[in-house]
Amino acid sequence: MDYLIEGYRRFRETEWPARRARFEELARDGQSPRALVIACSDSRVDPSLIFHTGPGEIFIIRNVANLVPTYAPDGQGHGTSAAIEFAVRVLEVPEVIVLGHAMCGGIQALLHGAPSHASDFLLPWITVAEPAIRRVLACAPADPQTACENEAVRESLGNLMTFPWIAERVSAGTLKLSGMSFDVRSGILTRMGQDGVFSPV
Repeated sequence: MDYLIEGYRRFRETEWPARRARFEELARDGQSPRALVIACSDSRVDPSLIFHTGPGEIFIIRNVANLVPTYAPDGQGHGTSAAIEFAVRVLEVPEVIVLGHAMCGGIQALLHGAPSHASDFLLPWITVAEPAIRRVLACAPADPQTACENEAVRESLGNLMTFPWIAERVSAGTLKLSGMSFDVRSGILTRMGQDGVFSPV
């Protein structure tokens, strides 16, 4: 905890004076983020750092393996879906980005098995990506990990379209969906093209 408090003190000394006016503006006028970014909880993947954005610019959802479940308004706990609904229907973001990454532990768990002592929630959650994993493994790729990471992004983009109010906005041209992946090893960001292929931006 001490290192976090020290970090906060450095923020107050160096960042807060320069950003105070921006925070006051956000407090007064509310937020209008330019995009929703659905990223992994992995501590090495920070969307604000990757996209070099400041407070109020992007709305971020982080979960294991940057997954989006299918639309299921069943009254159960759906944290990711609730945040997506808030960003799209309340904040009316114009773009949704699913941001995958290299060396994803969630995808690795699907490929090689989840730790037995982390199965209460982790295993049921990552099964969201099982259809993607099955499609990839059926093709026997040379690099299954990377292929599955990219296919999981495609799966999440497809699942986003099961939300009727997302499909309506995409059809109307008021919402754009994009898939990207960040390589922790090289710092290179790739973007999925219309052909489904990921290429460096």
